[in-house]
Amino acid sequence: MSASTASNPGTPELTLVLIGGKYSIEIGPKNILLDHDQETHVKESRLYDLLARQISVINLLGFPSSDTIPDIPEDCVFILLIPNDQHENQYTSGLQWLEETLGKEHSSYVMTVVTHEDSEEICESELQNLKAKRVISEERYHTCTRSMMDENEIITLFEKIDDMVSENRQMTRGKGTKPDDTLKTGTSNVNITEKPSEFIYQQQTDNTFQLKRKKHSKDIETLFTKLDLQDKCDQKLFLTNLLKIGLPVKQCDITSEKDLVRVFLQRLMMLDYKARYILVQQYSPDLRNLQSVPGSANCDTEENEMYQLMKNSANIDESDPSHVHPMDVQMAAFHCSDSFLKQKMITKLAECQYALPLLVPDINTDKIECPLWTFRQITKTWKTTEIKENAKTVTMKSMPIYKAQTPMVSFFRLGSMSLSKSQLMNVLINNRHDTFFHRNCPGSTKSRHLMDGVAEIAWYCPAGKENDFFTDCIAFCNLHGDSLENGKQREILTEMSSVIVVLVPTLNNKDENWKVVLELMKSRKPLICLIADDNCGAKVIKHGKYQMGLNGKNYADISYQLKEIIQELVSGSDTSFQLESMAKVSEIGVDEDEEVCKKGKNASMEIVELFKEKDVSEIKDKFLPCQGQLWHDWCKIKRETYHLKGQIEKENLVKTKQLKEVRQKQCGAETNRVIDLFTKFILACSTSEEKKYFIKWTQILIDAVSTKGVSLVLQNYNKTWSDILDIKKNHDKSTPLSDKQTELELLSKKLQSATFGLEHIFREMGQIYEAHKTLNKLSQGQKPDWTKYPELAADLMISGHPIELMDGDAGHVPLIWISSLLQKVINKLGDPKVFVLSVLGVQSSGKSTMLNAMFGLQFAVSAGRCTKGAYMQLVKLSEEIKDNYKFDYILVVDTEGLRALELEGNATLHHDNELATFVVGLGNMTLINIFGENPADMQDVLQIVVQAFMRMKKVKLSPSCVFVHQNVTDIAAAEKNMDGKRRLQEKLDKMTQLAAKEEVCDVECFSDVIAFDLQTDVKYFAQLWEGSPPMAPPNPGYSESVQELKSIILSKAKQSTGITLSHFNNKIQDLWNALMNEHFVFSFKNTQEIAVYRKLEVQYGNWTWVLRSEMLNIENQLYPRIEKGQLDKVELSYLNKEMSKKYKEITKPIVDYFEDDKDKEMLVQWRGRFENKIKEFHEELVRGVKRKLDEVIQQNNARKMLDKKKTEFENYLLQKSKELAHQLKCIDDEEELKSQFSTVWSHWVKELTSDTKPIENINLEKDQLVVLQELGVEHKFIDESKRNKYKNLSEHGDYSHYVTSKKSDCVFQQIVRFHDLPHTDQELIRSLINEVKQQCLEAIKSKPVATRGYTSTYLQELAKNVKQRVTEFESGKKFTFKKEFTIDLSLHVFDRAKDWLLKSFKIYRDNNDVFTFLDSKKNEYYNIFRSFCKGSSSTVVFGEIMCEKLKVSAVEAVCNKTGVDIAGQMMCNFPAFNENRLNLEKHVLTSLAEKEEFNRFTTYIRNPRAQVEAFIKEEVKKYMFTTQKVKAQNILKKNVEEISRVISQALFEATQKIKNKKGNIEMWVEEFSRKLKPKLILDTVSCQNFSDINNFDFLKEEIEKGLKRITTEMSKLSLEKVNNCRQKPDQILIDQLCNCCWETCPFCAAVCTNTLKDHSPEKHSVPFHRPNGVSGWYYRGTDDLVIDFCTTLVTSERRFRPKPDSEHKVPYKQYQTAGEPYASWSITADKSMLAYWKWFVCRFQKELEKDYNKKFQGGGEIPQDWKSFSQNEAIESLNEMCSL
Repeated sequence: MSASTASNPGTPELTLVLIGGKYSIEIGPKNILLDHDQETHVKESRLYDLLARQISVINLLGFPSSDTIPDIPEDCVFILLIPNDQHENQYTSGLQWLEETLGKEHSSYVMTVVTHEDSEEICESELQNLKAKRVISEERYHTCTRSMMDENEIITLFEKIDDMVSENRQMTRGKGTKPDDTLKTGTSNVNITEKPSEFIYQQQTDNTFQLKRKKHSKDIETLFTKLDLQDKCDQKLFLTNLLKIGLPVKQCDITSEKDLVRVFLQRLMMLDYKARYILVQQYSPDLRNLQSVPGSANCDTEENEMYQLMKNSANIDESDPSHVHPMDVQMAAFHCSDSFLKQKMITKLAECQYALPLLVPDINTDKIECPLWTFRQITKTWKTTEIKENAKTVTMKSMPIYKAQTPMVSFFRLGSMSLSKSQLMNVLINNRHDTFFHRNCPGSTKSRHLMDGVAEIAWYCPAGKENDFFTDCIAFCNLHGDSLENGKQREILTEMSSVIVVLVPTLNNKDENWKVVLELMKSRKPLICLIADDNCGAKVIKHGKYQMGLNGKNYADISYQLKEIIQELVSGSDTSFQLESMAKVSEIGVDEDEEVCKKGKNASMEIVELFKEKDVSEIKDKFLPCQGQLWHDWCKIKRETYHLKGQIEKENLVKTKQLKEVRQKQCGAETNRVIDLFTKFILACSTSEEKKYFIKWTQILIDAVSTKGVSLVLQNYNKTWSDILDIKKNHDKSTPLSDKQTELELLSKKLQSATFGLEHIFREMGQIYEAHKTLNKLSQGQKPDWTKYPELAADLMISGHPIELMDGDAGHVPLIWISSLLQKVINKLGDPKVFVLSVLGVQSSGKSTMLNAMFGLQFAVSAGRCTKGAYMQLVKLSEEIKDNYKFDYILVVDTEGLRALELEGNATLHHDNELATFVVGLGNMTLINIFGENPADMQDVLQIVVQAFMRMKKVKLSPSCVFVHQNVTDIAAAEKNMDGKRRLQEKLDKMTQLAAKEEVCDVECFSDVIAFDLQTDVKYFAQLWEGSPPMAPPNPGYSESVQELKSIILSKAKQSTGITLSHFNNKIQDLWNALMNEHFVFSFKNTQEIAVYRKLEVQYGNWTWVLRSEMLNIENQLYPRIEKGQLDKVELSYLNKEMSKKYKEITKPIVDYFEDDKDKEMLVQWRGRFENKIKEFHEELVRGVKRKLDEVIQQNNARKMLDKKKTEFENYLLQKSKELAHQLKCIDDEEELKSQFSTVWSHWVKELTSDTKPIENINLEKDQLVVLQELGVEHKFIDESKRNKYKNLSEHGDYSHYVTSKKSDCVFQQIVRFHDLPHTDQELIRSLINEVKQQCLEAIKSKPVATRGYTSTYLQELAKNVKQRVTEFESGKKFTFKKEFTIDLSLHVFDRAKDWLLKSFKIYRDNNDVFTFLDSKKNEYYNIFRSFCKGSSSTVVFGEIMCEKLKVSAVEAVCNKTGVDIAGQMMCNFPAFNENRLNLEKHVLTSLAEKEEFNRFTTYIRNPRAQVEAFIKEEVKKYMFTTQKVKAQNILKKNVEEISRVISQALFEATQKIKNKKGNIEMWVEEFSRKLKPKLILDTVSCQNFSDINNFDFLKEEIEKGLKRITTEMSKLSLEKVNNCRQKPDQILIDQLCNCCWETCPFCAAVCTNTLKDHSPEKHSVPFHRPNGVSGWYYRGTDDLVIDFCTTLVTSERRFRPKPDSEHKVPYKQYQTAGEPYASWSITADKSMLAYWKWFVCRFQKELEKDYNKKFQGGGEIPQDWKSFSQNEAIESLNEMCSL
């Protein structure tokens, strides 16, 4: 190749000459470097494609002889290819060949490349030998696979080649080489400077840059693939996903590369500063498959083993370049995160005391960005020290770091050097912590792809102590990488720094370093130049310019001198750095310039501008007025409503008015500009990202305002406190101590007012919402903004933001706001299940920090604020673990500390008890946080906690707990402190015994109260900081403890099913309402449990109805058979067998309901009881039907004589009718026939009954008179009583006129004289009346009237029983009854027994009186007679007889079936009947209000069951005959069609069968009757006179004709007929619906609304309590009726006498301690909410006063507000109470 070729434009830019062994590479089509060996000199197109450069390759492999070597260009590079394991020999021989063949001058352009197989490892021992002999350097050495197919390897190779060429040229210029100097070759001299050297250098530099750029992109791509982030640069990692609860991460866990970022972020969230040092899984070969390496032939065994050992040691020492650099993990996570995750990440890095990225090069472009947004939530606190006039002043400062104006010291490195700049900076800032990552940190590798060009910043924050490195806060900035290559960053930082520190390897005017240092020397910036190869001490070059040698010095020596110089330079510098100023630098981009971020900031700034120049302690009062004094006043008044005294209802109304007035003031407060702007901006956000930015900016800016204000107040507070101490110390009289103390108290209040955050904005929104909601202030048309507030807060909660649950300032839960907010969350999420985790502990014990670290939460621990009140935050379970749990979220409740310093004495104890009970009740699990190891410090808190758990036990809530001991000095305390655990157990047991006395609970130890395991439920935590703040990082042991605790919590949570969010919502209401009443256990109402129980009651009603309706069907089948004499015995076993199928059918849905319902966890407590109740109901149902059928059998047995006669009579009458018809066949006149038949009929009857007397009717009126006279009652008294209201005796309001005092009791004589019989005695008399009446009715019903008839002795027994009971009642009483009472009571009892006696006697008479029977048969036999007269055949006549019997049976069956069906229809669809007992009660009360009849009300008040039964009858009647008449008729019509079909089918099948058998008429009748069963039971038919019938087809036709007539007649049946049948719909429903509890409230007599009759251990309850005066209560010694509701009294301070004749009084709040019947009632405090009874008292005031002979006056005067309630409002209040 000629020399001229080199200057040709087509000459390649670079020529490679390959030398070495022929088999050192694998030449093939995919080899990038050399794809064939036909030509020795080729232009490689694949290299052009890869590197965008023209490259020629000369193949001299195999060491050819000099005569075969082509012309070699002068500007070429030699690649010496060496096979693996032959480093030293091949290197030596290859270099020797090159020097001998082509000349020694080429040796400086040799790049050594070791080639190996894909799976082969580099032989490190050979390489170490070469390095040891200094014959090879790392920069001129490379490894490649033999196939040369890896693009990354080739790119790296050419990068090293360019560096080698560039270095050689610099050295040549440095030695003064002239432009015309030439590089000699073995064959010719070629001039290499035909082009200007600068141009060539620039061209090569550009090429090198492009090559590096391409390789860098490849490296990043490979890195992101390794980390499984290849798609995350665009799609991003989101904070919301990171905050989900995922798989646990431990510090000792080994992680795969693809999980590195996830694990790093998770550990970082837990404040684990060792998150950078993650163990990565190594893919080592299986040790079992390893083969031993054979020793060399010429070495003995020991030498070979030693050789292998040394080889392995070398491998271990060498860091693996393929490992991912820890800072690459951090920066990769940073680049791939969305802005909110970046901010979170940087905030956590700051908390870990790590340096933060200040300038970040874009990985795809040349742009540099400052992530200013990520610094916005970092707050730094420090103490500055100033010495003035020999006095040292320490001042605390706290502010957001982006606001801080501090000096900045920037460190640059120029070139390469062995000393670590980052490590030096760490020694300067914190010599115990690696603030900046450096090369000696664990996991560091030489290959680092994302850190070069990144500038990191960290702040030194002094603690105000003697050993502080610096006296004020200083920022330290570290530009990573060679600053020569990152000029733009260097220039930006130089401009903004107060001091520049430059590290250079050497300093001479020949280096590029020189230019940079020279520029810095010329600038005004103070400079410290550290020179690596110099050993001089620190010296001043000129003012502000220092030089120091590093050679031979350690980091401690260097840092000591550096600190002094920096402190001096900083103190004299007027340059300060503020993060926000980065936004003004034109050369860089700022992340906050993104449009959506700017939009959020501008909107937030508009709000914060309102606070400008305002004292922070006055902001809330001025801009958020609703949550200030007004809200505090409301809370105070609300609490007072639970401590009423005196006239309860009047006082309650006054308080209610005051509450309303406060709400009106809140509504009328000055237009709230802050809230208006806030809601306006948040509603205007079009995307969720926009909303997040706005919320976050608002939080950031408000925190900045608050932090500044709190910091200033604290400074003043500290100064004032110091002044007070000085006055006390020096006994200074000049300044009054009281003035300073007053000033301190004011500052303390100001400090409380100065705390201001986003939560206060939402608190204000909550108060505005509550005020308007309470007053129902809805404007017309468009919804006002306040209606949208809950949804805005719900969105925030769903996004993971904490929401205030309890206002810590007011100490109150805004129930309306919280309920609406949670309901919106439910609407959006679909009522998910949550596991509620709450935390309790003393103030400032690290509760919030622990929760934030555990779950990555956002509870306020910054801005100088401790948590006040309680906050709740939703944390979602991740997809990877949620299938292992039975809930979707963990809902964390963080609380303010117990024993808060702001409260004193009893206020503290009460508040702590309240808070503990509240959060323990809310939580599925409670963390009890103890600060330190000694539980003695927590004695008060332990007692509070134990008492809270004991209360939960008593109200059937069962949370779990875990004790957390924080700040344990010895990390092994968990193992060593068994004695401490024992003491904790003893303390807990002691506290339990103390609390048991207060709560009246029979428990001995803590484990009796709650499931507690001392070994697993106590966790010890290391102290939070590793050293002393503010520079101390978090303790890694703390992070590990957090993770272990998290694992414990999740493990325990796995066993829980959680609760629905709606249940949690109800729980908040229930717990808080009960707490307000102080006596928590008596007042607690579990709304969710009540709702679930009510649903269960509805299901119970459905299940029992299925069983009852089936039993009614069975009864309908058996009853006619018994009645018609076809069945004379029914066994229980038979009935059970008949019911067994339906009972089994109903068992499955019962099991399914308890096992599959969404509330199954709550239902389980009632499962056994309800299953037993269903079983008992079934058994009682069977027994009841057996009793009823047995009565019918008894009646049948009693009339057997008549039944025998009946058959004889019927045969006789049939024969006589037939004979008479033959005699009178010629008469056609109907009237004549009737007359003749009647005459003969009378004769027949006489003939048949000649030896029988008729059964006469009974005269009860006469018998009653006789019985009473026999007992000595005069006739005049009886007549007088009959004129009075004895019929409603049990419903009288006043019984005073019936009593007279015993002569011995003078006091009672006076009482009776004034008609003032005590209410308790009045109620006792009423109870006596009801008991006697019930007893007498049961006695009379036991008499066999239906089977044996009636006798007046039955009435005599009743009268004697009445007299005896009255006499017994009088004994022991202070009064005696007048004679009139006994007479009236007897008449009352007789009246109640009358209906049953008459009905039973009718049955007896119908069954046993021959005359009655014959009279009923007259019409039937006239028809037979008439048919025979007309010449009808026996078949026709028999057909008519059959049709008549079919008609009777069919009508009875249709009516009974219709009765059951109508009852079933109403049970399913009628609103009053288709739910539970409470629902029925509501409809009864609604009906009473609509009718407005006082008599109905008095019946309901005194005999609720009677009124409920009357209501059922009325509603059934209305349903059948008015509202649903068509539906009822359709049911009747359907049953008629069904029974007609049954008859037709039976007729056809019986006729066919008998025809085939050629049977007779008796066989036909028997078969026909059998086919009709069980739907229809046919009466016995005598075939004696019809044996001649054999044409069954004709008979069938005749019956079918009659059937059409019967069907037509039945279709016209009236519903009245159905209502009077045996199975009456109203009676069926009464039996079903009234089989419930009828106990009445001991105070107001309201009836219990439990659906079960015996529902023990469930207490009696009813939501419809009423004023006690409604049932006759009045104030002792007056005529004033009581207007107090018992639901209000149980919250008051009043007392009552459980026994009227006792002076012992019990507080209403503790009514259940008064014994029975009070103990079995649960009266929930509802503060007289029910308007219904208030309306009733006003509507019927006169009637009530007349009835009770008392007045609503004095203490019982009706409040004016009651009179405003309308009937509609009264009825509506019933619905409201049912829904509570």
